[in-house]
Amino acid sequence: MNPYEVEHNIKTSSQSSGPRRRPSMSSFFNQLSQIETSTSTTDPSWHHNNPHAVPTPVDVAASYRLLQDQFLTLRTNNPSSAESNPLLDLLIDSITSQIDSPPTTISGCSQAYLDTIDRVPRKSLKPDETCPICGEKFLDDQYCLVVVLPCHSTHKFDLECVGPWLRLNGTCPLDRKKVGDGEERRKEQDSVRRGVEELLIRDEDGNVVDAAAERRREEQEESDGDDGMYA
Repeated sequence: MNPYEVEHNIKTSSQSSGPRRRPSMSSFFNQLSQIETSTSTTDPSWHHNNPHAVPTPVDVAASYRLLQDQFLTLRTNNPSSAESNPLLDLLIDSITSQIDSPPTTISGCSQAYLDTIDRVPRKSLKPDETCPICGEKFLDDQYCLVVVLPCHSTHKFDLECVGPWLRLNGTCPLDRKKVGDGEERRKEQDSVRRGVEELLIRDEDGNVVDAAAERRREEQEESDGDDGMYA
């Protein structure tokens, strides 16, 4: 289930049989969990299979590609498709650059932070207010889940639209100001990456090898040599 369904306690079977309001992001979140290095999560039982793993450029690019797929679908399903959505077009172009040159670390917000972003009460929304990303009116959704980012009181979004962007980028889509705990998470990943690099060296042929294993091999060779001298 996506965050929208979880927060509103909506069962999949109880939803209308019409088209989904937004595309499913299950593949995106599954991919994100594979490259997640932070243990900042709302699930205390969650543990990464390899806590010292760092995301590869291929894996990071795959996450951005899945996010781009969502935004492309939103653009296709835009209720005012006759009019372009400059912000959505800009976000798609930005993601294209990130796919072509994926960052070495992900500076997005944690899910724990997303769970704390201020929700906007339905009764305070105006009839003509729309999500800047998908272009749909908030009140057209019976169970709208709207959040306001801390950078500005007017920066309101459907959580389903802005959540995946924040998880990868950690910036407000409108003004690109940093939001949440992304910087701390980036530093954590940099620390993990440096630790991994310190454990790896290259042999004479330029191949990456485990430094500790290489030292043990050299010590064993020296020990074998000493044994041979006194044989």
